[in-house]
Amino acid sequence: MNSRPADLGQRPRAHEMGIYKRYFDLIASGEKTTEIRVNDSSRKRLKEGDLLRFRCRDEEVLTRVTRIARYSDFDEMFAHEPVSSVNPTASKQDQLRNIREIYPPEREALGVVAIGIELAHT
Repeated sequence: MNSRPADLGQRPRAHEMGIYKRYFDLIASGEKTTEIRVNDSSRKRLKEGDLLRFRCRDEEVLTRVTRIARYSDFDEMFAHEPVSSVNPTASKQDQLRNIREIYPPEREALGVVAIGIELAHT
């Protein structure tokens, strides 16, 4: 009879996303509570309660998804989401400019997902 050893010490299974350092630090400190992405196929699988691991270089932080909201574009998203929950250090105009430097119009056309997050304590 084959038995597998207990998975003690292993990381919990989670969706993974790479992220820029300035945003990683805001998530790790608990200041950033909404992550926004384009609504591509991997984001469509996310659901409330899922674990989400953000990675930046050799650092990582584990979060739990608290809610999912989908929008047609970034402008609609910012009409409904608190600007400070996305990035408490930047204005709405600065955030839109930064986001559109990351995502070209054809990616934004996929729609936008706002992912509510909290630090996960496992």
